[in-house]
Amino acid sequence: MESIRKYIAEFIGTAVLVIFGCGSAVVANAMLSGQGVVVPLSFSTLAIAIAFGLVIVAMAYSVGNVSGCHINPAVSLGMLIAGKMSITDFIGYVISQVLGGIAGAAILMGVLGGTAYGLGANAYGESSAMGTSLTQALLVEIILTFVFVFVILGVTSKEKYSSVSGIVIGLTLTLVHIFGIPFTGTSVNPARSLGPALFMGGESLTQVWVFIVAPLIGAAIAAILFMLLQPNKKNQ
Repeated sequence: MESIRKYIAEFIGTAVLVIFGCGSAVVANAMLSGQGVVVPLSFSTLAIAIAFGLVIVAMAYSVGNVSGCHINPAVSLGMLIAGKMSITDFIGYVISQVLGGIAGAAILMGVLGGTAYGLGANAYGESSAMGTSLTQALLVEIILTFVFVFVILGVTSKEKYSSVSGIVIGLTLTLVHIFGIPFTGTSVNPARSLGPALFMGGESLTQVWVFIVAPLIGAAIAAILFMLLQPNKKNQ
């Protein structure tokens, strides 16, 4: 029963992340397209980044005590490699997160009534603001996810950080979004990318593998390096 509660919490958290995080990107796209108040690209990037960060903070202090608030398969992979969760829970978390991402995208699709301004799907090439190449997209997502997961592993490693961990993680997600949005829209989260891509189809769906593979690679590197940097207790 405890595991079921964890999986439900991960489902809800991921769905909320997609609804509000990706939803803010949709609103920004609409405004930049001349529908409503036109705002500078830099301002919209900051607004989207803050939205994603605030969702993480909100979920961390609401479902964090239930599941740890991973709401991201890359984070769960990092936790698995670092020995902070079992393989059984890892599988349950990832399934819940993917389903949550799809549910969030479906709700967002229903609210918007169409996909004229996208669903916050990640992209590279002509669909990205920077005209990012495939290689650049892979590198950017690996680096951003590495930083994000590395910080999470660090801030959750000691009990004394527990009261501020949600804020630190939320601010870190905001940081990586500020840098990454012009390149790829910033994924660092396979579930967040897959949900919108499934409903958008077309190029979003053909490109989504990048935003699944790269974050997982970045998370694995972060977990391995984090473990290597930990003091060897046997030698203390």
